This record gives sequence, C-alpha cells and structure tokens, in this order.
Amino acid sequence: MKNQNVDDQTQAAGTRSIHTGSKDKISSRDGSPLATAEQQLRQLGIKLPAPPEPFGIYAEAVQTGNLLFLTGMLPTIDREARFIGRIGAELDVETGRKAAHLAALNALAVVRQHLGSLDKVTRIVRLGVSVATSGDFRNQPQVADGASELLQDVFGKDKNPSRLVYGVASLPLGVPVELELILEASA
Repeated sequence: MKNQNVDDQTQAAGTRSIHTGSKDKISSRDGSPLATAEQQLRQLGIKLPAPPEPFGIYAEAVQTGNLLFLTGMLPTIDREARFIGRIGAELDVETGRKAAHLAALNALAVVRQHLGSLDKVTRIVRLGVSVATSGDFRNQPQVADGASELLQDVFGKDKNPSRLVYGVASLPLGVPVELELILEASA
C-alpha cells in the first residue's frame, strides 16, 4: 500500500498540486506581487505537515549566523516512509517527483518550526537531492524537480537555489529521495 495511491498520500501531507506551472515571480491572482511565502502557501492551498523528527542522532536544522542548514529531509508522514524503492526499478519518475515534493514539504515544516515563519527566508542557497536509482537510470534531475518546483512556487523564481543532484544506490528507510538545503534567513 505504501506506493499505491500516491496522490492520496501527498494529499495527506497537505498539498493539492505538485506545480502550478508558474515560472515567474510569485504573484496574486490579480497579478500583483504577493508579499510573503506564508501568503503563497495559503494561496496554493498547502497546509504543511507536522515537522518530522530525526531518525537518528542528529539535528535536522542547524543555524549559524544567517544560514540555516537542513539535512535528512525524507518523504515521510508520521515517522513512516510513504514511498519505498528505487527510481527506474520499483518506482517511476512521476512517483519519484511526488516523493521529492513530500520531502520538500517536510523541509518547509522544519524551516517554519526553526525560524517561526517561512517569511524569514531571504534566499534558498542550495538544494541537494539524492535519488536512489537503478544502475542505468539517468533522469535524476526530473525527479529533483518535484522539490524544486514546490520551492519555486512558495518562494518565487528569484529565490531559486543552486542545485546538486546525486544518483545513489540506497537511502535511509528505503526511500527514493533525500533532500538537504541551505537557506539564508533574516534576523
């Protein structure tokens, strides 16, 4: 059941769609710019899940100066992996994108918990995406776009990060995607 009905699983995490199709700066329905990431979340109909707890002895968020580092962002709900398998073997690209989207929702929940509001994010500096794949799979960037598109929809194109995508043999809990982020935050 873990990989069945993935649309319902992402719905359970509080999202209505993976990508709005917007490539431009965030704007309201009347075309005026929206002021905040929190307003954009509401406009998109996204309710963030509860922030996940670490699956080991580490901090999911560490802030030093104005930089916030996040690691271990997995596609989980309630400490359970919602997607299990490798892209190109047990799972297809679209399922991988949904897993990346869910991991990004979890990352946003951790950012909000740590900073108090997503509006304190001034820049997404870097997004690292590890994708568990079969040996001959080459479309890791398409999978990573599931996370990148959500971040762009919430923060706007002007805050798009640099990105590094890895294909790996295995990830914690057997999930297909793991994210790490570096964000710049205001005081």
